Amino acid sequence: MANIEVRQATIGDLAEAAALFNEYRQFYGQPSDPDGAQAFLYERFVHLESVIFLAKAGTERETVGFMQLYPTFSSISMQRSWILNDLFVAASARGQGAAQALLDAAAAYARQTGAKGLALSTAPDNVIAQRLYEKNGFERDAEFYHYFLRV
Repeated sequence: MANIEVRQATIGDLAEAAALFNEYRQFYGQPSDPDGAQAFLYERFVHLESVIFLAKAGTERETVGFMQLYPTFSSISMQRSWILNDLFVAASARGQGAAQALLDAAAAYARQTGAKGLALSTAPDNVIAQRLYEKNGFERDAEFYHYFLRV
């Protein structure tokens, strides 16, 4: 199923994007919620709060991968950065280059928008993803501690 094509999604791709987004959430232990996934992504599209890419593969151009970038800014460098918040490839398409194609699209998009770079985080046990990110030049942050306050 090689021959991967990645393109930026539009609101017309909402159903396909939401289906993969729902699978992604389940991968991280969340219950299936197709309606919630669709509503969440709809809000991102309508309010221009994220940029979504889809990976399509095979002669049927089946949607096999999903990636969502959120904008952020650095006050210190006075530059935009992108948070690669979500990257998911359907189980049936893993190992065929879709994740790499999505990462390449993210890097290209960051360059096109004049961004300083891309940031991401992943689960400590997601070793396969960590290897892919490190192979692509992502460096594990050893300089800063990251904190989160649940409210």
